[in-house]
Amino acid sequence: MTVDKPVDAASEPPILTDFSGGVAQLTLNNPRRKNAISLEMAALIDEFCARVESDAGIGAVVVRSAGAYFCSGADTRDLAASSADPASPEAVRRTSAVYGAFVRVGSLPVPTISRVVGGAVGAGLNLAMATDLMVVTPQARLDSGFLARRIHPGGGHLSLLGRAVGWSGTIALAACGQSLTGAEAVARGLAHLAAEEADLDARIGELTAPAAADPQLTRRIMSSARLELGPPAVSWPSALEIERGVQMWSMARKGEASWSSRGPGR
Repeated sequence: MTVDKPVDAASEPPILTDFSGGVAQLTLNNPRRKNAISLEMAALIDEFCARVESDAGIGAVVVRSAGAYFCSGADTRDLAASSADPASPEAVRRTSAVYGAFVRVGSLPVPTISRVVGGAVGAGLNLAMATDLMVVTPQARLDSGFLARRIHPGGGHLSLLGRAVGWSGTIALAACGQSLTGAEAVARGLAHLAAEEADLDARIGELTAPAAADPQLTRRIMSSARLELGPPAVSWPSALEIERGVQMWSMARKGEASWSSRGPGR
């Protein structure tokens, strides 16, 4: 006779995924360590991204967390192991795996939204910034964190900060150890919107529903946006040419008969 063992948190997968209604959701599921990213989690994030890229029915992605804290950064156990011999191939592999997962999220062909509660620090802030839209609680704490640990930023941290908050904001956060609340992050352009946690999912749903309703068009818009906005951004004449053919494709798909006196899309 076999006896069922009780399920505990340690037996749960560190990444949870859901693919339904045209929206793919990735949940960091390591709340006991404030969702610190381990090598296993990085590999699972990479697998999730591969699924999104290959599934043309997905029109939006949400990155969220279990528990009260979005992400405290890379797992300190991996950082400690890498610090023993930072130039070793194994150390390079560890850091590359974690940051490579964030690059995959930031390169997905659909709009990506991070749902940040509690806070995001270091590599955790990188993950949030890798998404196209950051949605936060007003009290969430966004912290570069590298300076406090006396290590140099990694994973393109300075570039990610710079494209959102500019030179002075980047220096204040990364080199002077300042942090932002969620409300301050919205005011500075680092986050898209702030709402109380009870309202976050509804606000995110308002963003994902239109994108998920027409994944094919959404993916074309995202492709053009990445080409035009970069970095580096292209000139206006170049943007005209990038958009011309795709707009003609969308009009052909819509068809003449679908236009009516009630207005476009009716």
